[in-house]
Amino acid sequence: MRILKIQTLRGPNYWSIRRHKLILMRLDLEELAEQPTNQIPGFYEGLVETLPSLESHFCSPGCRGGFLMRVREGTMMGHVVEHIALELQELAGMSVGFGRTRETSTPGVYQVVFDYADEQAGRYAGRAAVRMCQSIVEQGRYPQAELEQDLQDLKELYRDAALGPSTEAIIEEAAAKGIPWMNLGARFLIQLGYGANQKRVQATMSDRTGILGVELACDKESTKRILGNAGVPVPQGTTISYLDELEDAIASVGGYPIVIKPLDGNHGRGITIDIRTWEEAEAAYDAAKEVSRAVIVERYYVGRDHRVLVVDGKVVAVAERVPAHVVGDGESTIEQLIEETNQDPNRGEGHDNVLTKIQLDRTSFQLLERQGYTLDTVLTDGEVCYLRATANLSTGGIAVDRTDDIHPENAWLAQRVAKIVGLDITGIDIVTSDISRPLRETEGVIVEVNAAPGFRMHVAPSRGIPRNVAGAVLDMLFPPGTPSRIPIIALTGTNGKTTTTRLTAHLIKQSGKVVGYTTTDGTYIGDYLVEPGDNTGPQSAQLILQDPTVEVAVLESARGGILRSGLAFDASDIGVVLNVAADHLGIGDIDTLEQMAHLKSVVAEAVQPNGYAVLNADDPLTAQMRDRVKSKLAWFSMSPDNPLIQEHTQQGGLAAVYENGYLSILQGDWTLRIEQAANVPLTMGGRAPFMIANALAASLAAYAYGVQIEQIRAGLATFRASSSQTPGRMNLFNLGEYHALVDYAHNPHSYEALGGFVRNWTAGERIGVIGGPGDRRDEDFIMLGRLSAEIFDRIIIKEDDDNRGRPRGDAAELISKGIMQVKSDCRYEIVLDETTAIDTGLDTASNGSLVVILPESVSRAISLIQARNPLSDNSLQPPSVAAQDSPTGIVSSVNQI
Repeated sequence: MRILKIQTLRGPNYWSIRRHKLILMRLDLEELAEQPTNQIPGFYEGLVETLPSLESHFCSPGCRGGFLMRVREGTMMGHVVEHIALELQELAGMSVGFGRTRETSTPGVYQVVFDYADEQAGRYAGRAAVRMCQSIVEQGRYPQAELEQDLQDLKELYRDAALGPSTEAIIEEAAAKGIPWMNLGARFLIQLGYGANQKRVQATMSDRTGILGVELACDKESTKRILGNAGVPVPQGTTISYLDELEDAIASVGGYPIVIKPLDGNHGRGITIDIRTWEEAEAAYDAAKEVSRAVIVERYYVGRDHRVLVVDGKVVAVAERVPAHVVGDGESTIEQLIEETNQDPNRGEGHDNVLTKIQLDRTSFQLLERQGYTLDTVLTDGEVCYLRATANLSTGGIAVDRTDDIHPENAWLAQRVAKIVGLDITGIDIVTSDISRPLRETEGVIVEVNAAPGFRMHVAPSRGIPRNVAGAVLDMLFPPGTPSRIPIIALTGTNGKTTTTRLTAHLIKQSGKVVGYTTTDGTYIGDYLVEPGDNTGPQSAQLILQDPTVEVAVLESARGGILRSGLAFDASDIGVVLNVAADHLGIGDIDTLEQMAHLKSVVAEAVQPNGYAVLNADDPLTAQMRDRVKSKLAWFSMSPDNPLIQEHTQQGGLAAVYENGYLSILQGDWTLRIEQAANVPLTMGGRAPFMIANALAASLAAYAYGVQIEQIRAGLATFRASSSQTPGRMNLFNLGEYHALVDYAHNPHSYEALGGFVRNWTAGERIGVIGGPGDRRDEDFIMLGRLSAEIFDRIIIKEDDDNRGRPRGDAAELISKGIMQVKSDCRYEIVLDETTAIDTGLDTASNGSLVVILPESVSRAISLIQARNPLSDNSLQPPSVAAQDSPTGIVSSVNQI
């Protein structure tokens, strides 16, 4: 077997709308292509011996053990790889379950799809599954040591990718509330929500957390001073920077016992408590100085350690933290008890798990000595031995929930402290013998105030009720009724995507919103280009969704991006599908029009239930998507008599149609006429039907979003098929004696649409400078030639600079073959270089001619045309030519040059 490609999907995709995290592996079975598992000696036995837990897998029989039944009866190896990849992740602690395997049009090559919890771990699991199958086929077994290594590697990958228990709690709660999130990839920042409605968190600090509060909380001595001045009970103490100050500091707090801790430490590092001798004090001072430039010396207060979590001015959880300890059984030594305790599956390294493994350090041995123990001591049954003086979970402590026990006065005091320090999320450490009694009665004190407090002890206490503290954070950031999303309008189709995307964005701008949009020629926010290039994939969409100024996102979603990664968002408000036609077939295992329609339907299926799927009622493959859509439907059509339109509007549905020369919105019995097509510049005076269809789709999407008819009308009037607003989309240039038209048509469907306009040009010769991308099928190039022969009087065949692996001249020969099939006496020539071909067309144009240029590089074609204008400084200005000034009377959106 050989892995040909591995892809990571991260959003609604071709394989699943609901399951966004999928690995897609293209697998060549090679010599196993014709060998089902029941024909491979010993394979079933070797597989069961290696992974007996596969018995739990369901499959087509729909019962436990169904998968192994299939293996015994005979299934293909791609199916086995899918299940092993899932099981390896499960055994490594990752919850996954979805998988699917399909053979491609290439015999023996399969697409294997399966869930992942972490991207890297998922890809590793796929490769390991192939190795395992290959080993069992060749040797009848998979070495146990290799399996153990695979599982260890998977666990490490999963652990390394973990965001930490506090962040995980927040994003899990966000998902439960339907709030989208994304990792910004810098300083552990997590974005919650989209665009202008986003909030950001870093661990448990939010974008509402004030820098003054954080700075104050990090300066323990200043915090204590401010709280003390406010009448809050705090430990008596002082700060020193040199060892020779230590003796006086101890005396100033009333002598032993004392606590020594770093001024700006965290997680309990460098803290020593219950110090009773000078020798202990010196050692504690050295430990604190390793962490901080200055050291705090405080009086030691006897009591239990409590963490009170305050969010948005309210106490939401209280936990008693118990230091790391072991409990005797009358037989085991302390060392054996520690080892046994660390075997608890809930304990891990650092913050990887609910609890942390107990690790001994200098203070641990001091504490043992003070208690009269050594590691070899056998504790009596029930006897407790403390191994850490501090109660931090990060040093092996446990947490007991005390939320329901805190006295109201103590809760009031904690809330007051949070406001005094100035933190929206804070952890307040209280030492008291009884949290259910006021501190003034127990001589309790507030020993510390923490910015970015950990949530682990509250969401997963060792004993007691878990508290949904992340819910309090989300309620603070997004109070009820506050949106976390921005409207998302996604558009796809074979042709017209970019024009319709730009027009939709332009129409929505009329409502005063800041619109971010992506197209094949760049990513834009408002009126400005942010990033040039073919930006129709998920990365560009994420740029828009991450921008805090964007109020509405309009996202062109091309075939390639959906195939490679899925959509960049979990759901949209409006999904527009313009059409489905033959283009890019044979690429990415999309070989038929039906498969292409399924792929593009992802945009329609990903619309949330109260949103709209805007579909082309005139396109059969697009119309069939209605059966897959879970949202409301809105249709557009070039005919009000379309049966789908009539049925839909009779039931009160929403539609847009071209009727009696008007672009109109239909809703139930109402007809809202927007504008005559002849007055819409994009439609070339109403003579470009495919542009009318694009305008209908954009108008319908804008109306469904909430743009008023008057605003749509104004937007249509100010949007032109010019090189500034729609570069490469029906850009018509008046060069005086003849005209040039630049359009990015590159497939049969777009050639046919363009032909409907070009055939109306009767003033002079129609010259086509044509070609197509090199990665199309041979039959596609032949079809381009056939269509060109029907459209143009004279043809110049060129090729792209990047032939995408096709031999130079091959595409041109196929196009010429198609031309000759239709018109054997057609005048054509082959000029492979695009620049030379364009210049040839422009140089040989006669009076009244129309030179139609279908370029690879739109900007280059436009530059070559502009170079022929002696008044180039005035190029590409809005037209001022009346229709009668044109040789054909169709110049309503001409770039006057």
